[in-house]
Amino acid sequence: MLTRRIIPCLDIKDGKTVKGINFENITDVGDPVELAAYYANQGADELVFLDITATNEKRKTFSELVTRIAKNINIPFTVGGGISTANDVSVLLRAGADKISVNTAAVKHPELLNELTQKFGSQCIVLAIDTKCINGEWFVFLNGGRIATGIRTLDWAKKGVERGAGEILLTSMNSDGTKKGFALDITKQVSELVGVPVIASGGAGTMQHFVDVFKKGLADAALAASIFHYKEIEIAELKLFLQRMKIDVRC
Repeated sequence: MLTRRIIPCLDIKDGKTVKGINFENITDVGDPVELAAYYANQGADELVFLDITATNEKRKTFSELVTRIAKNINIPFTVGGGISTANDVSVLLRAGADKISVNTAAVKHPELLNELTQKFGSQCIVLAIDTKCINGEWFVFLNGGRIATGIRTLDWAKKGVERGAGEILLTSMNSDGTKKGFALDITKQVSELVGVPVIASGGAGTMQHFVDVFKKGLADAALAASIFHYKEIEIAELKLFLQRMKIDVRC
């Protein structure tokens, strides 16, 4: 049986962990180094660190912060934000990241995925997709959800995996920060379409939401932020609940 993963997300802006709703109304929720260490100790399977304004502000993810976080945890660690070249990836891997998430640059230059996976291995490259449902169809958005592309999410997910991406981080902009549940329909569609693990992101509010995204959305992992940051749900308790619901998780 496939073990499902629970992944706290640290959205970073100006060196601080932040959280918003539908990618807007951003507020400060704490120090990323302290939060990373806390989650590692609480039983998180992995962490995701996203510099949410790096691409929009045309700057690079802070490798120094990545180093400090990596020194304080003992679990896999994915980093994203403003990554557009193989050199960006090299810098972050040397800083301590285990995997790298690419988003905007990959949509603009799909051949980047081929280059990165050939150089670093597909297991190291996560394709992040920010998706929004418009008139019943899901489309890809860029630059932290600010720019519409007109590209259908399923088409891009398939293309990205064909170009070598080893994992997909799928974030529903409609659900982000709402705590009303993951977007089960698009998560299920992407999970059934691609042959790589899918991380569902956006909308976690209750323990049942995690059950639903694993059983109905067919996700391999579930990512959340605010419910963990504000200790509305403790990771250890969530994992015990998932086990009672017959979902295999690491404890």
